[in-house]
Amino acid sequence: MSKISVLVVDDASFIRDLVKKCLRNYFPGIRTEDAVNGKKAQAMLAKEAFDLVLCDWEMPEMSGLELLTWCREQDNLKTMPFVMVTSRGDKENVVQAIQAGVSGYVSKPFTNEQLLTKVKQALNKVGKLDTLMNSAPTKMNSAFGNDSLSALTGGKAAVAAPSAAPVNPFAKPVAVAAPTPAAAPSRGLLNSPPVKAPVAAATNSGGRGQGQLRLSSGTQPCVIKALSLKEALLVVKRADILPQVLESAVLDMEQGDNAETARLNGYLHAIVAHEQKPDSDWLQLTFRFVDQDAQKLDYISRLIARGTAQKHFVPGA
Repeated sequence: MSKISVLVVDDASFIRDLVKKCLRNYFPGIRTEDAVNGKKAQAMLAKEAFDLVLCDWEMPEMSGLELLTWCREQDNLKTMPFVMVTSRGDKENVVQAIQAGVSGYVSKPFTNEQLLTKVKQALNKVGKLDTLMNSAPTKMNSAFGNDSLSALTGGKAAVAAPSAAPVNPFAKPVAVAAPTPAAAPSRGLLNSPPVKAPVAAATNSGGRGQGQLRLSSGTQPCVIKALSLKEALLVVKRADILPQVLESAVLDMEQGDNAETARLNGYLHAIVAHEQKPDSDWLQLTFRFVDQDAQKLDYISRLIARGTAQKHFVPGA
């Protein structure tokens, strides 16, 4: 019986590794290949057959939407399952992808369960699910249901899930070794609707330097205490479910007079208490970017130059 083959397309190597590891853990017989952007994926699809494509939206040279449109124009790829895996979860983006012929949609950050469910649904529609399930272990892999980073952390359980590294310039975070992110730029920096300015009690700057941190367990308002081209230092209110080191996330950062929203993919590199006490109400998170987007880097550079990132944080003020 031939193996099910999957092409994973994303300009961030960190995300590609997560997706491939998740699939291999649950389906040992699956074959996975990867591409750094739509153009590379297009060349691979023209040469060999794949049963499924899992593709990011924002990528250099050719976006995921452009690749999807091209696939649906090819006679041999019209019915091939194509699942979009992206931080573009706004309604208008979903509708646009559906109109282009997408088979499924997974919003970043995602859990292993969410990803695997979409994979099985997409393959079931074309009658290839049985082939995939026959390659799966009889017992559910421990990575299923935990975060997709369990593949990189030895299968340790985590409360939330899915999305290098110079010395951290902020505070005193816990040093964590992490994979090197992809260096390729991508497109589509600004997204709407803009993030509302939450955490009003945590800042006195009139709403600048604020945003929302999207985790698979939910969305948390945050204050951007400091910002560099590689990472952001965030402060969030402590919640019942604590975020985890190496947890993938998306930062929706509102900046500028026009309330522009930059959508940044990354992971939590370090987590410490903001106050020096065990029952601190505030957590300080180092959010490291994984998509080295030229447009986003330029945007962040202008933010740094304008001094829009928060320099003063007064918990509970």
